[in-house]
Amino acid sequence: MSSVLYDAQGPRAKRRNVLFTIVFLVALAALLWWVFGTLNDKGQLEWALWKPFFTGTEAWSTYIWPGLQNTLKAAVLAVVIALPLGAALGIARLSDHKWVRVPAAVVVEFFRSIPVLVLMIFGLALFAKYTNVSSDDRPLYAVVTGLVLYNASVLAEIVRSGILALPRGQAEGAMAIGLRKGQVMRLILLPQAVTAMLPAIVSQLVVILKDTALGGAILTFPELLASANTMSGYYGANVIASYTVVAVIYIALNFALTSFAGWLERRLRRAKKSTGAVLKADDVETADAGTVGKV
Repeated sequence: MSSVLYDAQGPRAKRRNVLFTIVFLVALAALLWWVFGTLNDKGQLEWALWKPFFTGTEAWSTYIWPGLQNTLKAAVLAVVIALPLGAALGIARLSDHKWVRVPAAVVVEFFRSIPVLVLMIFGLALFAKYTNVSSDDRPLYAVVTGLVLYNASVLAEIVRSGILALPRGQAEGAMAIGLRKGQVMRLILLPQAVTAMLPAIVSQLVVILKDTALGGAILTFPELLASANTMSGYYGANVIASYTVVAVIYIALNFALTSFAGWLERRLRRAKKSTGAVLKADDVETADAGTVGKV
């Protein structure tokens, strides 16, 4: 069966794809076997290195859970601030007023061009020199500041492109019935653009969650990955085990976030569709008879 994107595969193409699949699976199995063998030869699969994560709660309560709390705290704060700020900057870039559009464009392009780690380092220096924030709280403030400035600029471009992707007739039709531009943006364009922008927004939220690890690596922010470093030293240099557990936690968090976003997107799309109820012939005749009777 043909599709708009590609033609249906013939017998030779199907056999070739099956062969490629088998070769890939064999190569993947060989790679996994090599990794397993190498780790086993180096003693990284010994039960003593993995025992702290499966027996007792000390590793979880002392290292993993506090680090996870700090990671989620920084990510949630950054998301709560960056989302509305990015939406405001994106809408400002679409303004008809040059004095609004140009400064917004300068801010977005400036912070979007600077690596988020540089923004975190500058934030740490600024909080240390010009504020009374305690030294214990400065890494959190610096991490959140860097994440907000960078990701708000990226989200602004996502919002702007999502709105511009809508057919022009949407705005023209709304203005034709007397809506002001602010009403058109709030009631017509944004509700439609949100569904289209949702995958890109979720991808950026995942980036925010992962980029909190930069604060632990450079700014001594005690997030999840930094806690893994301390934990691996305390439990006898079980680096592979510690990083494996942390990687699984990151995967679970990001999978939960993307799954929720997928569910929300499907719900929004269903909410925009009509019921599509089909009337039977008897229902139509009854409705016509009632109409004639009233006339």
